[in-house]
This record gives sequence, C-alpha cells and structure tokens, in this order.
Amino acid sequence: MERLQKIIANSGYTSRRKAEKLIESGKVKVNGKIITELGYQVTKEEDIEVEGNHLNKEEKEYYLLYKPEKTITSVKDEKNRKTVIDFLPTKTRIYPIGRLDYDTTGLLLLTNDGNLANLLMHPSHNIEKTYLAKINGILTGAEFQKIKNGIEIDGRKVVPKRIKQRMKNKTKNTSKIEITITEGRNHIIKKIFASFDKKVLELKRESYAFLNLEGLKKGEYRPLTIKEVKKLYSLK
Repeated sequence: MERLQKIIANSGYTSRRKAEKLIESGKVKVNGKIITELGYQVTKEEDIEVEGNHLNKEEKEYYLLYKPEKTITSVKDEKNRKTVIDFLPTKTRIYPIGRLDYDTTGLLLLTNDGNLANLLMHPSHNIEKTYLAKINGILTGAEFQKIKNGIEIDGRKVVPKRIKQRMKNKTKNTSKIEITITEGRNHIIKKIFASFDKKVLELKRESYAFLNLEGLKKGEYRPLTIKEVKKLYSLK
C-alpha cells in the first residue's frame, strides 16, 4: 500500500505537489470513487483515474535520446521552444530523467516510469555520467590535480571519478576535457571549469551509467531494451 499522491507522481503524470492539489480538488478517482483525502492508501493494482486518465493501464516506455543543442529539457516550454519530447513519436506522457542545459548536447533518458526515474536521480546511488567539455584555455598540470583531488562548488566538494584531456589546440587556445562525475547539481561541469576562469564553449554528455550514444546522431533516439531497463534497476 502506498499514498495515492505518491503513486500518481511515480506514474509520471505530474509532480507530487500537483497530485495533492488534484486530489483535494476532486479530480482523482480510485475504483470509480472520488478521493479527496491526502495520504489515502492504495495499491498499484487498483483503478486510479486522474482527470479522466487511467494511470495503471499505461505501459511503461523507456527512451535514450541524443539531445541536440538549443532544446529545452522539459515536457513543455512557455516560450514555445523545442523540447526533448518533440523528438519522440509516443503519445504517452513521458518526461526526462534529470536535465541537460539548453545548449548542452548528449545522452538523455526519458520514461513514464517514476520508480526508475527516482532511483536514477537519487544521489545515494552514485550514477556515473561522462561529459566532454570544450573549454577556452588549457588546464595546467596543477589545475588538473586540483580537480582530481576535489574542488568545492557552492560550499560542497565535487570529486570526479575520472578526468583526462582529450585534445588541446595551442593555436586557438582551446582544449577538450573528458570528465566523469556522479553529481547531479545544475551547471556543475561549467562551475568546475569556471573555478579556473575557463569558460565551457561546448558540452556533451557522452554516457550515462553503462549507456552511450553509439549509433545515434543528434536528435535521434532509440527505445531501451528490457535487459537495459533491468540493468538500470540493478544499479541501486
């Protein structure tokens, strides 16, 4: 048995706070009965209806998208900018797991499986994410070592799992750095390099846990296999 608002949120329909408002306003039914009590206990097998939509009749869907730049990591955008949802053919209410900035490219997972999303986003599970950052300037050996040893960002220390230089162009004074972290804070990669007065010119997420972008071009996607979904669940 779980609280009704939690099951609604985990279904991917909406946030828990919005689910609570929907319950209080009489827009949620369980087995055909309107429920307005917050904390009402239900099982996933019961017929849960939110604003006329039956939640537990929706199949779970899982996608891996190669997010292009100038795309919002959101279900919709008030400014009518292109969102990551626009690249997928499904009519199911799916949403991104975590986020990538507007001009950041790379691997993004999307699903309507709230349990998996919560598992992957929980900081205690230390999911590895590898990025390739093109920066202005070239890091010195001392700066590399400082990042390896851990650097304080917004009052909290960040220690990368791995970091290495992939390319440096002395003529253009740019370099490409591969960095693997388990952090999920906003703009964390940009803030790491900003600590050394280096601006991130391009940023790409190349991998997420064991998943990568192999075989995909920007804007392309593929469904995850059952084996991959099970392996993601095993990461906890």
